[in-house]
Amino acid sequence: MRPLTTLLFVLSIFIFSCRSGDKKNEASNAKKQPMQVNALILQKEKLENIIRSTGTVLADESVDLKAELSGRITGIFFKEGSHVRKGDLLLQIYDDDIKAQIKKTQEQINLNQLQLSRQEAMLKINATSQQEYDVAKTQVETLKADLQNLQATLQKASIKAPFDGVIGLRYVSEGGYVTPQTQIASLQRMNTVKVDFSVPEKYSANIHLGDSIICINEASQLKFKARIYAMDPKITTDTRALQLRAIADNKNGKILPGSYVRVDVQAASINTIMVPTETVIPVLKGQTVYRYEAGKVKQVPIISGIRTDAKVEVIEGLNEGDTIITTGIMFLKPEMNVVLKEVKSTAGGQI
Repeated sequence: MRPLTTLLFVLSIFIFSCRSGDKKNEASNAKKQPMQVNALILQKEKLENIIRSTGTVLADESVDLKAELSGRITGIFFKEGSHVRKGDLLLQIYDDDIKAQIKKTQEQINLNQLQLSRQEAMLKINATSQQEYDVAKTQVETLKADLQNLQATLQKASIKAPFDGVIGLRYVSEGGYVTPQTQIASLQRMNTVKVDFSVPEKYSANIHLGDSIICINEASQLKFKARIYAMDPKITTDTRALQLRAIADNKNGKILPGSYVRVDVQAASINTIMVPTETVIPVLKGQTVYRYEAGKVKQVPIISGIRTDAKVEVIEGLNEGDTIITTGIMFLKPEMNVVLKEVKSTAGGQI
């Protein structure tokens, strides 16, 4: 009985070993089978070319009001935050001394004009010399020039609004002493506002005068349209960007100068190659995608461009008609064998 028992035990071990070997071979064969993946055939798509930037709102016209001469303030004729018209008197500096000098100079002109008239009459009868007549005439012209200078100085004593606008906070008081460095107030014209912003150099060819932009103030959720009307004729050397300026209507006065806004530039639409964001793999020296070629995986470096919520523009590295792999990205390796399970086209539909 014992030899029979031993034989049965040996046979059971042999059968178990064979079955284990079969399972290992099956697992090994399974590992060698190509991975199934989904793919996408690339076709050019129409891309709404929205270039995003940030900008600053400026008043259409803005000035800090300052005196052109030093003196004591004798009158303030504006209210803070009020609308003023061009030419309105805003502030008066003491000018009695200037007026006195003007009156004195005018009297001197009158007196010298009489003397000039006498010299002219005497010259006609040769009772005086040409030189004496010229000296009298020069005195009159010199006094007239002095009078013009005094009148110009008198105008500087009256500070008037240079344009229609809204005047800001007042920083001086009546009776105070001002100099050309003293800020009196600020004046803003805000019926229209300007938006200064910039775009990277690579987008400079896509921007044109007259293009529309959308501005959004994220703090107040204010959204408004503007139109590009001016651009700098050069690229800045420090940021390699193109400086632009747009103008927007602000008759309701809701857009405040100095505001920070997000700018969306609606440039001309383009036809370009777009790939799903999840297919782009960041690497040390840029970005790559996996392309399908004759049953194998090829890792292709690309240069990306505009990004949308779900896709990335490919500027260089891929061509129309290329097939890229869209699933199993984390498990793929270059030259790996794969089988296409499902193939779609960027034009839409399953192939």
